[in-house]
Amino acid sequence: MQTVAEIFNILLWIVSTIVAFYVLLPSFLLLIYGFKRLFGLSSSPLRKGVNITKEYSFGAIVAAHSDLTLVPPLVDSLLKQDYKNFTVYVVADNCTDINLPAYDERVKILAPETPFNDKTKSIRHAIEHFVVPHDAFIIFDSDNLVRPDYLSILNAYFNMGFRAVQTHMLPKNTDTRFAQMDAAGNHWCNFVDRLMHMEVGVSSAIWGLGVAIETELYKQILLEQFQHGQFKNLGGFDKKMQAQLVKSLPLLAYAEEAVVYDEKIQDGSKLQKQRTRWINAYFKSMHEAWEVTLHGLKKFRPGVVFFGINMLRPPLFMLMGSAGLLCLFNIWWNWPMAIFWAAAIASFVVSFFAIVTVMSKDSGIFKAMFFLPIFVWRQVKALLRFNDAKRNFLRTANTKVVYIDEILKKN
Repeated sequence: MQTVAEIFNILLWIVSTIVAFYVLLPSFLLLIYGFKRLFGLSSSPLRKGVNITKEYSFGAIVAAHSDLTLVPPLVDSLLKQDYKNFTVYVVADNCTDINLPAYDERVKILAPETPFNDKTKSIRHAIEHFVVPHDAFIIFDSDNLVRPDYLSILNAYFNMGFRAVQTHMLPKNTDTRFAQMDAAGNHWCNFVDRLMHMEVGVSSAIWGLGVAIETELYKQILLEQFQHGQFKNLGGFDKKMQAQLVKSLPLLAYAEEAVVYDEKIQDGSKLQKQRTRWINAYFKSMHEAWEVTLHGLKKFRPGVVFFGINMLRPPLFMLMGSAGLLCLFNIWWNWPMAIFWAAAIASFVVSFFAIVTVMSKDSGIFKAMFFLPIFVWRQVKALLRFNDAKRNFLRTANTKVVYIDEILKKN
């Protein structure tokens, strides 16, 4: 019986240590951020000065599926770039009515004869139809928009030697409570997984959009290693791509200055569908997370180990649910630890509010965070419908037609 109790205590200690690490990490990163800002320190490469020796050729790949309604605003924002060495490739996958405005020669419309229903195949199709050998390309979803200086900033980063760069994603719309809460989560992730990664010298995590990659690098480590770009499952595409990039590069950069706008979820039902897909992708990507962690250990790369451990972090509602259960359990088992867990949960909540305040000046987003329990409940329902994502990809339709000029006027 004593042996069973000892084993239980060891397992409890391991689980508690893992959960505590994830719960307390944001507060620790916030302290580092505050210290560096207090003394005027920053790891942003642009602030150190850039010697522009080359105008990189960029291919902007727009992976559109089923609907092209939101493509014109994105193309409009790309054509308004103050940087001119680029070509736009709109992959109209499974689009029956291709009725787009007449653009100039920098915009190419690609309509696959056989539907791909796969983002990776759309990207590969665009690369195969490059009209010039682009140095790098950027992946966009059809609902994105970019600021006029977007490509010029990316050019600066590539001139500094970076071979893959994640740009700064901001919300395109914050006109509903769900959109505001969705945006709050994005701001938190931008801070913890991207901005602070760069500040401490670790590769940035990527989104599935707004990421620029050197073309030859993509061909080398992705098209070749993944059966010429055909992933076995589309779910978790960005996780699979980032795992290979992080293992192959000294640093996957984060360009905070290059802003890409993304449409946020407007209502609860769409949020639930999206989160069901994301939760499924998280469990599917655990293999890649362990692979990155072990690669870092074998190659003695602490930054890669840290990145891999962060890839293993569960969705926040699951993480905080675990912390809450540990707190309740320890009221009976070990009350000093119950006090620790209550303090840890409180520190996470305070740091979450502080981080979102640092990353966004939108008062609506701050006020929306008081409605987060509703947001969490929708994610719990998404978890309960986890198996739906195995049977269906559960795409979420975006409908917010907004042009970049409208957003720039507001800002």
